[in-house]
Amino acid sequence: MDKTIADAAAALHDLRDGMTVLSGGFGLCGNPENSIHAILTLGVKNLTIVSNNCGIDDKGLGVLLKNGQVRKMISSYVGENKTFERLFLDGKLEVELCPQGTLAERLRAGGAGIPAFYTPTGYGTARAEGRETRVFDGRPCVMETALRGDFSIVKAWKGDRWGNLVYRKTARNFNPMIAQAGDVTVAEVEELVEVGELDPDQIHTPGVYVQRIFQGKNYEKPIEQRTVRKRSVA
Repeated sequence: MDKTIADAAAALHDLRDGMTVLSGGFGLCGNPENSIHAILTLGVKNLTIVSNNCGIDDKGLGVLLKNGQVRKMISSYVGENKTFERLFLDGKLEVELCPQGTLAERLRAGGAGIPAFYTPTGYGTARAEGRETRVFDGRPCVMETALRGDFSIVKAWKGDRWGNLVYRKTARNFNPMIAQAGDVTVAEVEELVEVGELDPDQIHTPGVYVQRIFQGKNYEKPIEQRTVRKRSVA
């Protein structure tokens, strides 16, 4: 039951070219920083990345994009990354844009073993083109398929050796759904504790969804857009 691994490199040693990686985080909040840098070092290519966004040019998943390791992105928001824009416009990056709530539900469905579902979001837009549609209670809906990945990489505040995870405030974001939807889920934590130290009622991701866990280090926790209020003049 002890699922602890030495570090990110060891936890991702069997990641291969062409695989699909699900990554937690929202903007630069709750990013699995150690795992992202391990993938950068491994140099695997032609990856399909599923994440709310692709970070910025030099932070988060943006470093993988900049290094030419990403073939396709499935995301809901991509507006903060100039590298992303350039690669897409040059035809070097395949992109599937998905409404944010739909993306979250596709991941949740993947973790729950639900192959597809219907949602009114996106009906009548380009999102619905080529997709099955049906009417429920007079409301037209689009069928969306579940999302799963070969690997999920997530970041938690605390975790124990059995893989039980607790996230901290807004850093939870997409991490719980992504943790459930990977064939192999790798969790990095700020604090790795012994089994029994976590309050069972406060666990957000049960260890049954996590295959590998390690103690993260050297977190930067960058702020995507720093704004400050001007000092008031007395």
